[in-house]
Amino acid sequence: MLEFRALDINDREKADAALRSSDFMGAEYTFANNLAWCRLADTKVCFYKDFYILCAFGGQGPSFVLPAGKGDLKDAIAEMKRFSESMGVPLVLAGVTKPSLEMLEEMYPDQFTAEFDRDSSDYIYLSSDLISLAGRKFHGKRNHLARFKELDYTYSPLTEKDFDDAILFCTDAYNGKTEADYSAVAEQYAINTYFNYFDKLDLKGGIIRIGGETAAVTIGEGLNSNTFCVHIEKADTSYNGAYAGINNLFAESCMSEYKYVNREEDLGIEGLRKAKLSYNPVFLLEKYIVIFK
Repeated sequence: MLEFRALDINDREKADAALRSSDFMGAEYTFANNLAWCRLADTKVCFYKDFYILCAFGGQGPSFVLPAGKGDLKDAIAEMKRFSESMGVPLVLAGVTKPSLEMLEEMYPDQFTAEFDRDSSDYIYLSSDLISLAGRKFHGKRNHLARFKELDYTYSPLTEKDFDDAILFCTDAYNGKTEADYSAVAEQYAINTYFNYFDKLDLKGGIIRIGGETAAVTIGEGLNSNTFCVHIEKADTSYNGAYAGINNLFAESCMSEYKYVNREEDLGIEGLRKAKLSYNPVFLLEKYIVIFK
């Protein structure tokens, strides 16, 4: 029987080996995200043979992410089914992308149902688009960026000397919310985790200062062989074009060696969906919830 436990920073090397071998593009397949967001859905880890298996226990029953790693995937899924059935529920896989869904349909014909999960689907962009903002479709973004560049700003890669200012900036953004739901609390834990293990997780970041004060902060990392993933992006909207500025400057600084940029999901939040669509994603990484019969 699979045995799950809390994630630990010391799991990184083993997890990354499995993640690299699978080379998935979904935002679930970065150890930094797994460690940082573990509280949101009470996510725990199990290493089964050479597979890295995550399971969320915060819902009505266990919900798995399709394992990353090498070996007999059907064997790993059989163990996951056995674990779920021991808890009196069917096996549920979340965040299943279309290529993985097609693979599962071939392996398990007519043995599960699949539901499109729009709110959890990731927005994928061309890094070259985010850097150049070329063409008519980015006319508005170029205008926002031009207004931002009229400000007396400085941009620099995020280093340890910036952490206190960056954490305070993110905390002020959290405290400024009229309502703080559990996801916002989980986000603050995630942000603190990113900063606590910034170097150990090999994260990249950027910070904008205006008049010596922090105006924007962002953090991300290489997700797979051709995709960079942006985990956190915060900006002070009292500065015209601050989000356009941090987005573009971070892309220039850290993303040129990758073809794609994953800016993660919108969680069904209308304003967030509008903002992500405004940057003209090259495609939506569709995700499905799979429930075995």
